[in-house]
Amino acid sequence: MTLYERFEQLVALVLSGLIAVVIIVALVELVRVVTRMLATETLDVLEPDTFQLVFGMIMTVLIALEFKHSIVKVALRNESIIQVKTVILIALIALARKFVVLEEQASPAKVAAMAGALLALGLVYWLVRARDESAARRHTEAESGTGGGKRSPGQASE
Repeated sequence: MTLYERFEQLVALVLSGLIAVVIIVALVELVRVVTRMLATETLDVLEPDTFQLVFGMIMTVLIALEFKHSIVKVALRNESIIQVKTVILIALIALARKFVVLEEQASPAKVAAMAGALLALGLVYWLVRARDESAARRHTEAESGTGGGKRSPGQASE
Protein backbone atom coordinates (compact mmCIF):
# COMPACT_ATOMS: atom_id res chain seq x y z
CA MET A 1 0.00 0.00 0.00
CA THR A 2 1.41 3.37 -1.01
CA LEU A 3 1.81 6.26 1.39
CA TYR A 4 -1.09 8.08 -0.27
CA GLU A 5 -3.36 5.02 0.00
CA ARG A 6 -2.54 4.83 3.73
CA PHE A 7 -3.30 8.54 4.07
CA GLU A 8 -6.59 8.07 2.20
CA GLN A 9 -7.48 5.17 4.50
CA LEU A 10 -6.68 7.24 7.62
CA VAL A 11 -8.82 10.15 6.40
CA ALA A 12 -11.66 7.73 5.64
CA LEU A 13 -11.44 6.24 9.15
CA VAL A 14 -11.49 9.69 10.80
CA LEU A 15 -14.44 10.80 8.66
CA SER A 16 -16.23 7.55 9.43
CA GLY A 17 -15.79 8.14 13.15
CA LEU A 18 -17.03 11.72 12.92
CA ILE A 19 -20.06 10.70 10.85
CA ALA A 20 -20.81 7.94 13.38
CA VAL A 21 -20.93 10.58 16.12
CA VAL A 22 -23.26 12.73 13.99
CA ILE A 23 -25.50 9.71 13.34
CA ILE A 24 -25.69 8.89 17.04
CA VAL A 25 -26.53 12.50 17.95
CA ALA A 26 -29.19 12.68 15.20
CA LEU A 27 -30.67 9.35 16.27
CA VAL A 28 -30.81 10.39 19.93
CA GLU A 29 -32.52 13.65 18.91
CA LEU A 30 -35.00 11.71 16.74
CA VAL A 31 -35.82 9.34 19.60
CA ARG A 32 -36.18 12.29 21.98
CA VAL A 33 -38.56 14.15 19.64
CA VAL A 34 -40.70 11.07 18.90
CA THR A 35 -40.80 10.07 22.59
CA ARG A 36 -41.84 13.58 23.59
CA MET A 37 -44.56 13.58 20.94
CA LEU A 38 -45.81 10.19 22.09
CA ALA A 39 -45.84 11.32 25.72
CA THR A 40 -47.77 14.49 24.93
CA GLU A 41 -49.97 12.68 22.40
CA THR A 42 -49.01 15.11 19.64
CA LEU A 43 -47.58 12.51 17.25
CA ASP A 44 -49.98 12.82 14.33
CA VAL A 45 -48.14 11.98 11.11
CA LEU A 46 -51.15 13.15 9.12
CA GLU A 47 -50.37 16.67 10.36
CA PRO A 48 -48.00 18.16 7.74
CA ASP A 49 -45.68 19.87 10.25
CA THR A 50 -45.29 16.69 12.29
CA PHE A 51 -44.78 14.58 9.16
CA GLN A 52 -42.12 16.97 7.89
CA LEU A 53 -40.31 17.07 11.22
CA VAL A 54 -40.24 13.32 11.91
CA PHE A 55 -39.59 12.06 8.39
CA GLY A 56 -37.10 14.84 7.69
CA MET A 57 -35.13 13.69 10.73
CA ILE A 58 -35.39 10.03 9.67
CA MET A 59 -34.15 10.83 6.18
CA THR A 60 -31.27 12.86 7.60
CA VAL A 61 -30.15 9.77 9.54
CA LEU A 62 -30.51 7.62 6.41
CA ILE A 63 -28.40 10.06 4.37
CA ALA A 64 -25.69 10.02 7.02
CA LEU A 65 -25.78 6.20 7.17
CA GLU A 66 -25.39 5.87 3.40
CA PHE A 67 -22.56 8.41 3.45
CA LYS A 68 -20.82 6.52 6.25
CA HIS A 69 -21.27 3.23 4.41
CA SER A 70 -19.53 4.64 1.34
CA ILE A 71 -16.65 5.93 3.44
CA VAL A 72 -16.29 2.58 5.23
CA LYS A 73 -15.88 0.91 1.82
CA VAL A 74 -12.90 3.17 1.18
CA ALA A 75 -11.48 2.55 4.66
CA LEU A 76 -11.70 -1.22 4.18
CA ARG A 77 -10.07 -0.83 0.74
CA ASN A 78 -13.00 -2.48 -1.04
CA GLU A 79 -12.92 0.57 -3.29
CA SER A 80 -10.22 3.14 -3.79
CA ILE A 81 -12.47 6.21 -4.02
CA ILE A 82 -16.05 7.14 -3.38
CA GLN A 83 -18.09 5.70 -6.24
CA VAL A 84 -20.13 7.97 -8.51
CA LYS A 85 -23.21 5.77 -8.05
CA THR A 86 -23.04 6.25 -4.27
CA VAL A 87 -22.74 10.03 -4.58
CA ILE A 88 -25.74 10.11 -6.92
CA LEU A 89 -27.74 7.90 -4.54
CA ILE A 90 -26.96 10.20 -1.60
CA ALA A 91 -27.98 13.22 -3.71
CA LEU A 92 -31.25 11.48 -4.63
CA ILE A 93 -32.01 10.75 -0.97
CA ALA A 94 -31.12 14.31 0.03
CA LEU A 95 -33.38 15.72 -2.69
CA ALA A 96 -36.20 13.41 -1.65
CA ARG A 97 -35.72 14.68 1.92
CA LYS A 98 -35.96 18.23 0.61
CA PHE A 99 -39.34 17.39 -0.95
CA VAL A 100 -40.54 15.97 2.38
CA VAL A 101 -39.58 19.08 4.35
CA LEU A 102 -40.61 21.55 1.64
CA GLU A 103 -42.81 24.33 3.01
CA GLU A 104 -46.35 24.58 1.69
CA GLN A 105 -45.83 28.05 0.24
CA ALA A 106 -42.90 26.96 -1.96
CA SER A 107 -43.04 28.53 -5.40
CA PRO A 108 -43.99 26.40 -8.39
CA ALA A 109 -40.66 27.30 -9.99
CA LYS A 110 -38.78 25.89 -6.98
CA VAL A 111 -40.82 22.67 -7.06
CA ALA A 112 -40.29 22.34 -10.82
CA ALA A 113 -36.54 22.91 -10.47
CA MET A 114 -36.30 20.29 -7.73
CA ALA A 115 -38.39 17.86 -9.79
CA GLY A 116 -36.10 18.42 -12.78
CA ALA A 117 -33.03 17.81 -10.63
CA LEU A 118 -34.62 14.65 -9.24
CA LEU A 119 -35.40 13.36 -12.74
CA ALA A 120 -31.89 14.17 -13.97
CA LEU A 121 -30.25 12.45 -11.00
CA GLY A 122 -32.53 9.45 -11.43
CA LEU A 123 -31.61 9.17 -15.09
CA VAL A 124 -27.89 9.46 -14.34
CA TYR A 125 -28.19 6.83 -11.60
CA TRP A 126 -29.99 4.49 -14.02
CA LEU A 127 -27.31 5.02 -16.69
CA VAL A 128 -24.43 4.45 -14.25
CA ARG A 129 -26.12 1.32 -12.87
CA ALA A 130 -26.69 -0.03 -16.40
CA ARG A 131 -23.05 0.64 -17.25
CA ASP A 132 -21.86 -1.15 -14.09
CA GLU A 133 -24.13 -4.15 -14.76
CA SER A 134 -22.91 -4.37 -18.35
CA ALA A 135 -19.28 -4.22 -17.24
CA ALA A 136 -19.91 -6.91 -14.60
CA ARG A 137 -21.60 -9.12 -17.18
CA ARG A 138 -18.67 -8.73 -19.61
CA HIS A 139 -16.23 -9.50 -16.80
CA THR A 140 -18.15 -12.65 -15.83
CA GLU A 141 -18.29 -13.80 -19.46
CA ALA A 142 -14.57 -13.20 -19.88
CA GLU A 143 -13.77 -15.21 -16.74
CA SER A 144 -15.98 -18.12 -17.72
CA GLY A 145 -14.65 -18.16 -21.27
CA THR A 146 -18.05 -17.73 -22.85
CA GLY A 147 -18.11 -15.13 -25.54
CA GLY A 148 -21.80 -14.66 -25.10
CA GLY A 149 -22.53 -17.10 -27.92
CA LYS A 150 -25.35 -19.32 -26.70
CA ARG A 151 -26.42 -22.44 -28.54
CA SER A 152 -30.02 -23.11 -29.33
CA PRO A 153 -31.48 -26.29 -27.76
CA GLY A 154 -31.41 -28.19 -31.08
CA GLN A 155 -27.82 -27.18 -31.94
CA ALA A 156 -25.27 -29.99 -31.60
CA SER A 157 -22.13 -29.41 -29.61
CA GLU A 158 -18.83 -29.93 -31.41
